[in-house]
Amino acid sequence: MNAMLVMPVLIPLITLVLCLLVKRRHAWVTLISLVGTTLLLLTGIWLVVQAAQGVVFSGQMGGWQAPFGISLVIDRLSAVMVAITGIIGLATLLYAYRQPMPRDFLRDTHLFVQGLLTGICGAFITADIFNLYVWFEVLLIGSFALISLGGGVRRLAGTMTYLVLNLLATLLFLLAAGLVYGASGTLNMGELALIFRAGEASDGAVLGVILMLLAFSIKGALFPVFGWLPASYHVAWTPVSALFAGLLTKVGVYALIRLVTLLWPEPALIHTVLLWIACATMIIGVLGAAAQTEVRRILSFHIVSQVGYMVLGLALATPLALAGAVFYLIHHIVVKANLFFVGGLAARITGSERLAHMGGLYVAAPLLAILFAIPALSLAGMPPLSGFWAKLILIKASLEGGFWWAAFFALLTGIFTILSMSKIWNEAFLKPHPKPEQMTANSENPRSAWATVAVLAVITVAVGLGAGPAMEYAWAASEQLTEATVYLQLLGAAP
Repeated sequence: MNAMLVMPVLIPLITLVLCLLVKRRHAWVTLISLVGTTLLLLTGIWLVVQAAQGVVFSGQMGGWQAPFGISLVIDRLSAVMVAITGIIGLATLLYAYRQPMPRDFLRDTHLFVQGLLTGICGAFITADIFNLYVWFEVLLIGSFALISLGGGVRRLAGTMTYLVLNLLATLLFLLAAGLVYGASGTLNMGELALIFRAGEASDGAVLGVILMLLAFSIKGALFPVFGWLPASYHVAWTPVSALFAGLLTKVGVYALIRLVTLLWPEPALIHTVLLWIACATMIIGVLGAAAQTEVRRILSFHIVSQVGYMVLGLALATPLALAGAVFYLIHHIVVKANLFFVGGLAARITGSERLAHMGGLYVAAPLLAILFAIPALSLAGMPPLSGFWAKLILIKASLEGGFWWAAFFALLTGIFTILSMSKIWNEAFLKPHPKPEQMTANSENPRSAWATVAVLAVITVAVGLGAGPAMEYAWAASEQLTEATVYLQLLGAAP
């Protein structure tokens, strides 16, 4: 087995262990954590380069043959998700660097972030449903620890909402895995693909998979099980909120995409159901954002809305639509995390996250106005930024498939997104601050935080301007998703 296959999990895990060994020396914890996350990013970039050349990494842990052993696979989608995990993980730690927080708080943040990254990367590379459940548990522990950091009544309420709904999804996932194993005798994704594609799946196995998709829908914050997200993400510390906004729901969406394309490569009833859910998620999410008055609550509802676009691409079940879903997934992780980072900078300068108490940022921090405009316009789908191409692909795929009403909902959601971003722009940037004497100095935000936001904005512009190569990569990833060749090769069922 190629050693690079396990690096996405080993690097953050080893980093966590090393940080625990020197946890009394805060400077060492910070250094080790930053170096480890940088290595994870470099590994992800190397994997993407290899994947772009057609290389697929796959293997069995412990020498056990599939479907009995633990199968690991890194294809185009897995590789790019590992790379983006490295980008957002490193961005989170750099943004948090030298923030005016207690040293123990910052140390614990590094520890829990490494644990979370371990779980996320494990979920991206596993080819076995039980091990996917294990990695979901790992990232749940890390995310629960991170969201509860700092305490307080408001944070406690959000933490409990987050914990209860995610534990429910996890228990549902475990129940579903038991049903699938009892009905089919396997939890290997490749073997399940053979069974379902041959039309040999029993009613019990189908029921188990449906329950599993429901669990992924909760974790991905799809309609109607999305309420936990806007009730919890805004209470966490800003770097943690940004990390969650960028990555956590995308693990659920990734699992949905991976499982549905493996088991139902051709349009089926499940795709019709997902299509209606996607449209409802887009509209309800963006309408929820329009009713909010706090920056991070607005952005949290937009996470829900934008997840709808990704599931729309999955539901349409065409190569173009799947490529659009992959492109949208890549684009949104960077854009959404950056908007939360910008929101944190704005809140420190103005002294509040409530729009009624904000203002004057265009004059006080003109650079921040630019750094907000780039991801905000990309989220709304303005050309030539990354969000424009992602939405264009999905709308084109909807029209080509004859689903004009899905394209209408996608366009309508984009219009409402522009209105929400305009509300933040008008209230936080253009209007005068109601109490200008309370505005803090621009320099109170660490330089590393400003640099983080600027780099992510550059990535958004670069993906938009380089949409051709990015789309080629996404298209090839969509073909791998439906063909499932590597999963079948592990079983000796494909050439």
